[in-house]
Amino acid sequence: MFDFVRIIRKSLFFLADIVAIGLAFYLAFFLRFEGTIPADQFQNIFRAAILASFIYVYLFNHFKLYSFSWSYVSTVDLMSLTKATTLSFVFFLAIVSIIRDHFVFFSFPRSTAFISFILIFIFAGIIRFAKRIYLQLLNKPTLEGKGRTLIVGISDAGEQILRTILHSKDSPYLPIGLIDEDHHKREDIIHGVKVLGKIDDIPQVVRNYRVEQLIIALPSSDPRVIKRAVVKGREAGIKKIKYLPLIEMVDGLTVGDLREIQVQDLLGREQVLLDVDLIRNFISQKTVLITGAAGSIGSELCHQVAKFNPSFLIALDQEETGIFNLAEDFTDKYPHLKTMTVVADIQDEEKVDRIFKTFRPNIVFHAAAYKHVPIMEENPDEAVKNNIFGTKIIADAALKYEADKFVFVSTDKAINPTSVMGATKRIGEMLCQYCNETGKTKFVSVRFGNVLDSRGSVIPIFREQIKKREAVTITHPEMRRYFMVNSEACSLVMQAGAMGQGGEVFVLDMGKPIRILELAKEMIRLSGLEPDKDIPIVFTRPRPGEKLFEEILNAEEGSVATRHQKIFIAKLSPINRNQLDTSLKTLRELLDSSDKEKIQKALQSIVPSYKAG
Repeated sequence: MFDFVRIIRKSLFFLADIVAIGLAFYLAFFLRFEGTIPADQFQNIFRAAILASFIYVYLFNHFKLYSFSWSYVSTVDLMSLTKATTLSFVFFLAIVSIIRDHFVFFSFPRSTAFISFILIFIFAGIIRFAKRIYLQLLNKPTLEGKGRTLIVGISDAGEQILRTILHSKDSPYLPIGLIDEDHHKREDIIHGVKVLGKIDDIPQVVRNYRVEQLIIALPSSDPRVIKRAVVKGREAGIKKIKYLPLIEMVDGLTVGDLREIQVQDLLGREQVLLDVDLIRNFISQKTVLITGAAGSIGSELCHQVAKFNPSFLIALDQEETGIFNLAEDFTDKYPHLKTMTVVADIQDEEKVDRIFKTFRPNIVFHAAAYKHVPIMEENPDEAVKNNIFGTKIIADAALKYEADKFVFVSTDKAINPTSVMGATKRIGEMLCQYCNETGKTKFVSVRFGNVLDSRGSVIPIFREQIKKREAVTITHPEMRRYFMVNSEACSLVMQAGAMGQGGEVFVLDMGKPIRILELAKEMIRLSGLEPDKDIPIVFTRPRPGEKLFEEILNAEEGSVATRHQKIFIAKLSPINRNQLDTSLKTLRELLDSSDKEKIQKALQSIVPSYKAG
């Protein structure tokens, strides 16, 4: 399906530039000959306009001047326009100089080339900056319904979000002041808004200026600074606190990038630096298939992949409501992106084959899995069907239709597994190692720990308990887990996928383990309540297959560093392909019996480090 809106938009820009170039040359000759253009020069105007149109339009397109969002143009875009027009002028002048004395450009006055260059730059700038000028000067947003807002942080991100808010008619924010820790910036005025103090001054500023809401635009700051801003805001009685999370600046910032402050923003994880160019080259103009697209990891992967301009994005999941919501999101956020949402079960071999045959994906992110440890302990047959044989079906299809790369989303629970889920994910990694030696497709696996706020994880459970003022339940006071923010995990999955040469099992640096008890207390405080006073904390007991402490991700046989400081390669033993084939055949035969013990023993024969709980 063609993106007609984008095609029409680019066509209009092409046409406007061609008209502007023709007008520029006519005016250049008009000025050169002081208002009276000789009759024999009109053919030079016509031929010059045609030649220049080819050169300028080609280089404008090369410099992405037909792809920018001109509502948010900046000095960076102005530099691109300057480079494109200057280079076009050089090419044009060189060609004219070579053929000037020939019949094509006979007696062509070179001074008109210089005049037309200046005029084309002015006209092209007007065409592109007109919308921005309109939004700034003639389309001022109304103040009705906007909350008086204090913005904390005036870094590049803070300045951009301030500028975006000021130019947005629909923004619910009215910036009345800025807060920054640099005392030299006090009283500075940025886009008409004054810096009113430091973080410690927030309560006083709130009182003096009748502030109703807070925006914390400190995406790369120490979480302790963010936490202090939240505490000061709460002290001042502010109920609405928005946060600008760390995002890769693939596109410009929008008001929609702001969200409610969350516990993960206060946990102290370092900023993740990505090789954006490497990821863009990996994904841009490729057909990408993401399985498990309605899940926490899959849906975030969809959103992040969409920012890197794939030619076609296919989101697959068996959960229809999640897929419906994702489709609505795509329509709203990425109207020009070619996407398709598919309801399918990865165990349906015929349908999977049909999907691969129809769409021929270049890149596959396989995130579909059963992940809940206690549930899979009770249903090991389903874990095996989905996590092992479902993965094999997707991997076999990728091989058959020669996808370029297959990225398997794994887990830290695959390391010395104590659960059925962990054992099945380790076998999924082994399948990828096996398949990497079979055909043209490169297979890589990526391991990471628990994702904060994923469905079924502790944060949404705690949040619901706090909302109902019920006791927060924790299995053990010393329970610790490695956590990673969803967006960070998916960014590193894309980075590892782009880096992979085939056969690697990548492991992600998860930082320090977090004590679940401290996480619960932080969430209670973030809700404006006190732990053990307003909300009790109750300890239960560890569930089947659950570890008290997760092992570090390179705990088995060590790891090798890569060029990315947060991504390592696990050192694993080679796969015995014949033995794996035989073991999987035996495992498949056991599924009909649904005998838990036999299935666990079969898993153990494939993964010797698996110790059933």
